[in-house]
Amino acid sequence: MLMYPHIDPVALQIGPLAVHWYGLTYLAAFGLFFFLGTRRLRHEPFASMTGSAAWTRKDVEDILFFGVLGVIVGGRLGYCLFYKPGYYLSNPLEIFMVWRGGMSFHGGLIGVIAAMAWFARARGRRFWQLMDFVAPCVPTGLAAGRVGNFINGELWGRFAPPELPWGMVFPQSGSMLPRHPSQIYQFLLEGLLLFVILWLYARKPRLERRVSAVFLMGYGVMRFVAEYFREPDDFLGLLALNMSMGQWLCVPMILAGIVLYATAPKPPRVAHA
Repeated sequence: MLMYPHIDPVALQIGPLAVHWYGLTYLAAFGLFFFLGTRRLRHEPFASMTGSAAWTRKDVEDILFFGVLGVIVGGRLGYCLFYKPGYYLSNPLEIFMVWRGGMSFHGGLIGVIAAMAWFARARGRRFWQLMDFVAPCVPTGLAAGRVGNFINGELWGRFAPPELPWGMVFPQSGSMLPRHPSQIYQFLLEGLLLFVILWLYARKPRLERRVSAVFLMGYGVMRFVAEYFREPDDFLGLLALNMSMGQWLCVPMILAGIVLYATAPKPPRVAHA
């Protein structure tokens, strides 16, 4: 049995200025996206595009900028709508108090999709080609976010069997019984494993939409599984069918991924004389 190491959430203090580890993990997430996005330019079909259709480093910079807006706005609004709609309806000004915490991955995903739709329309790009470009660059950012959750000592897991070697006591949970370090599970599943699967899959030309579909199915399944080890939000608990809110939000992701994969348009056949 392990004890949570009580990591100071402040990485650097300079007078009144405090730099938090969680903020640094966001910077790491955005930096990793940019690094991988520039490498993604070498993959087909992007590497062989020329002229006005060519993808450039500047495109990656702009995608990152709009993606950051989508993550922040969508993540915050998603948390307010999915997890505490009644509270924020009664206290609407607190929606803007992001420093108090409260972000939703699923809301952030919707925000990013909206931002990418705007970007694709403004730049004359095909939406699904853009989403297929972005998808493999996302999981490392999710991994960085889970590191931030662990450092903050938040989103701990459900109670673990006493004999589990890596069971961890989180005193801030109000209990001295060992729990699953679910932040680490999610780091490994939704972050590293999903990244490896997507990056290898996307390195070869695929039917448009299928890279995005694999992301939706992969994240949905991995998050769904990880939620069985993560303590449900105390103000929500388990919902219908003993599933958490996170699991219910993953169901439409998985279904959408299956539909996208199955309906990916095939290239037209070339007629032979």
